[in-house]
Amino acid sequence: MPLPLLALAIASFGIGTTEFVIMGMLPDLAQDLGVSIPQAGMLVTAYALSVVVGAPVLAVATARLPRKSALIGLMGIFILGNLFCALAPSYGLLMAARIVTALSHGTFFGVGAVVAAGLVPRHKRGQAISLMFSGLTLANVLGVPLGTALGHELGWRATFWAVVAIGIVAASALALWLPRGLPGSSGGSLLGEFRVLGRPQVAMAMMISVISSASLFSVLTYITPLLEHVTGFTPDQVTYVLLLFGVGLTVGNLLGGRLADWKMMPVVMTTFGLIALIQVALVWTSATPMGAVPTLVLWGIAAFCVGSPLQMRVVDQARGAPNLASTLNQGAFNMGNALGAWFGGIAIDHGVSYVHLPWLGAGLAICALTLTAIAAATDRGQPQSGEEGEQACAGYAH
Repeated sequence: MPLPLLALAIASFGIGTTEFVIMGMLPDLAQDLGVSIPQAGMLVTAYALSVVVGAPVLAVATARLPRKSALIGLMGIFILGNLFCALAPSYGLLMAARIVTALSHGTFFGVGAVVAAGLVPRHKRGQAISLMFSGLTLANVLGVPLGTALGHELGWRATFWAVVAIGIVAASALALWLPRGLPGSSGGSLLGEFRVLGRPQVAMAMMISVISSASLFSVLTYITPLLEHVTGFTPDQVTYVLLLFGVGLTVGNLLGGRLADWKMMPVVMTTFGLIALIQVALVWTSATPMGAVPTLVLWGIAAFCVGSPLQMRVVDQARGAPNLASTLNQGAFNMGNALGAWFGGIAIDHGVSYVHLPWLGAGLAICALTLTAIAAATDRGQPQSGEEGEQACAGYAH
């Protein structure tokens, strides 16, 4: 992996770890801070909502900064936020610290994706974006389990101190390995950048991102009770099953980057079709461990196979304001996370059993497939962007 992409991957590993590791420490946090577990769970919700809100705010605030300076500054916010988390003496202050930490999340991934795409030749942009996001998937495989174990052993504050150390390493790597003079900062008006977001294809790409995440999280949010009550796994066994699912996410992310550089839209449509079929199959295979585990691994591969292509799609279509659009697309993914969990909860409240919940995820995947097909058909009816698109998406490749 080229050193600049490695620096971005280290940073995404730290961000992914701090986002998800808190879920494994909720009982310890709740007991130490004197709140209920549902109250502690609000720390997860507040983080996701802060990503959605903070992404456009910091994207605008950093629009005219050099890209290297912007990324290092965002990691500075990340480090300070986790430092405050480690020191927070009360639930309220921990909540405030989590909100501060989340502010940098969407903007870093949005700007980082554009920078990663510009660090390589045009025909390798999908792979570059997936390499940056590999840090996020590895956070689920390595960072979250290790961080949770550290928190159980030495206390939850030790986990945040470890994340602070990762942030310092990431900021140092960005300072040392990112080349100077990366183009991409906005020289035009902010109004002009927001006007780009009104392009139908940009809006459609972000909507596909929302539905894609909603399809995943409508089932994944409730996967633990499904595996325990339907498949019959013990809580300890569920941990190992989810670890295998995380491996599938990592494989799918890297595979999606390579396939996106081949034929992006056909790959995305095919993958959404596979996601729908896999989730339908899960309705029956979840009855036994031998059926559930391989189905979940395949689902993880397919689910993250579309992440990098969708991010690259937004960058492609948002010529003139790729940083802002790419950042807002990260908010779109997180909005889909929240909506998916909400849809799943509504279904369960209305009597849908855990075993039949994948039907909801499959239906949402079909919606994403339909919208992707419409976007692809619209592409065929438009002239190619030519030189303008090349400059917007790969103008600083080397």
